[in-house]
Amino acid sequence: MKRIQKLSPQVINQIAAGEVIERPVSVVKELVENSIDAGSTEIIVEIHEGGAKKITIRDNGSGIHEEDLLLALTSHATSKIRDSNDLIRVQSLGFRGEALASIASVSELTLITKTAESSHGFKVTGVGNDEIEKPMPAAHPFGTTIEVKDLFYNVPARKKFLRTERTEFSHIEELVKRLALVRFDIAFKLMHNDKVVFDTKVCRTQEEKERRIGAIFSQEFLDNSFYFTHTIEDLRGTLTLHGWIAKPTFSRNQTDWQFVYVNGRMVKDRLIAHAIKQAYQDVLYGHRHPAFIVYLTMDPEGVDVNAHPAKHEVRFRESRFVHDFLFRTIHQVVAKPLLEMQGNQQSSNAASEFIQPMSEPVQQQSRLNFNPSYNSNNASSTFQGSRNDQPVNVYAALGLDQKSEQINPVLSTFQPQSLAGENDQVDDAPLGYALGQLHGAYILAENQQGLVLVDMHAAHERIIYERFKRNIHDQQTLVRQPLLIPKVMQMQGKHVAAVAEFQVELAQVGIVAEAFGDHEIVVREVPAALINADIDRLITAVIDDFDRYGSSEKIKAAVNEILSTMACHSAIRHHRKMTLPEMNALLRDIERTERADQCNHGRPTWTSIGMVDLDRMFLRGQ
Repeated sequence: MKRIQKLSPQVINQIAAGEVIERPVSVVKELVENSIDAGSTEIIVEIHEGGAKKITIRDNGSGIHEEDLLLALTSHATSKIRDSNDLIRVQSLGFRGEALASIASVSELTLITKTAESSHGFKVTGVGNDEIEKPMPAAHPFGTTIEVKDLFYNVPARKKFLRTERTEFSHIEELVKRLALVRFDIAFKLMHNDKVVFDTKVCRTQEEKERRIGAIFSQEFLDNSFYFTHTIEDLRGTLTLHGWIAKPTFSRNQTDWQFVYVNGRMVKDRLIAHAIKQAYQDVLYGHRHPAFIVYLTMDPEGVDVNAHPAKHEVRFRESRFVHDFLFRTIHQVVAKPLLEMQGNQQSSNAASEFIQPMSEPVQQQSRLNFNPSYNSNNASSTFQGSRNDQPVNVYAALGLDQKSEQINPVLSTFQPQSLAGENDQVDDAPLGYALGQLHGAYILAENQQGLVLVDMHAAHERIIYERFKRNIHDQQTLVRQPLLIPKVMQMQGKHVAAVAEFQVELAQVGIVAEAFGDHEIVVREVPAALINADIDRLITAVIDDFDRYGSSEKIKAAVNEILSTMACHSAIRHHRKMTLPEMNALLRDIERTERADQCNHGRPTWTSIGMVDLDRMFLRGQ
């Protein structure tokens, strides 16, 4: 076996480059983040052949002093932190001081810079080795230019892993877009093979910010999104979340349109992704994913940005608090009826704001006052318990009053108003008033903007579902079913510890359990409504959530699945003839019910066609 010896600085830097510099986009990320930290208001990114041949970054930042240039290309040399205490409150994007040294070790790097105090600039080069040339005077405007040529020329094994020019540049384009979507105070210009890809100006107003989003990202996303802001003050700190949330009906089959920033840093964090996914769980169908651009601002001491070599991930010191804040905030934004959100934006350009305490529930909406009876022929109201073999009533297991759900199928009366006059005020009825039914499936209504079409079954299904959920989840705990024979389950040590730590919280979601040794737990009670489900797998998943995030929505989701089935069987069926008052009553409840823009399966419940679109359809005025 060979003797131990100290590695050379060149090998050390190349090892570090392996952690930080994976491909050309990694170089661009490190250099652009340095430009941002330097206070730049203009950053130009020039790429040639996908970045493998040449990457050039120009900025008008503060520049680097002549006497610091040699240090700048030395590993672990930085101007952004001084001691370990600074790591607790890192506010810059870069701070480890290894980017330039790592890049210089695997490329031909040239750096030219000029500070405000200097009469001219200075140039320094590093060519994949330990020797760095002495800085030489060079003509250069205020700021810094860094040129990186022939990436991985001295590490051919790494160069073989590069993809096609088009693929490598697509990663760079995505990165610069993500940075441009958070630093609206900086003008970004991106070029590839001497062609301008996009060129943005500094954005000072909300309108200019949205114009940038539409231009470099997606106008379609912007047209289907709402801006919001939410701030909460707590003994654990002040958190602010704002951004653009797409309507649930505007979803994707992948997570590529999800942008999350923490204190201005773009991150891909598991805790954040889980919280947002949970917030959308009741309004998306299949395996669809929401689209959003959100910005979380908090005390830098509450987040550790030194958790990943490439700084992609962060670690929250109060992870449960942050997860709960993210979930509740986005859950409330998504829950708002679309018409209410549109009304907020049309009345002013201000965001949809809410500052209520996190413990305060979402304001309850008016209940639907007409429902057909629950049809026990279509969905059984009892099932056999797997432990005591006694029939369990669905309504009792869910904590519902069965008699109260057997509502007279006759719909309530409603007196419609006239829309004959153009100046009639119908702000209280955004969906307008019914004109009639189409094939017993859709309601046609007229509002001041044009035509409204409603899927009556889907809309009614959502309204009933929301009422069921209020009746269930407004209670402190779910109805529990004691097990005649307590169940002993094998668990990992961390999961046993989670059961001991979150015993009260688990009971609130219907699971009474306790630690039983180092690797076992004993379960004594489970949610009554889920007694016939795969309870072992469900309990394991719930405990895993508590271990990871300090909370779990899996029990709630499982109960909601039962409620959704009940609501589906209770809703108005297609081909049922409705009177105009009945249709108008349904329209009013859609306007007041949370998430009424989608049915229980995530599909839209209504749509509209404005007069402008109708005129264009029939070529009026042409």
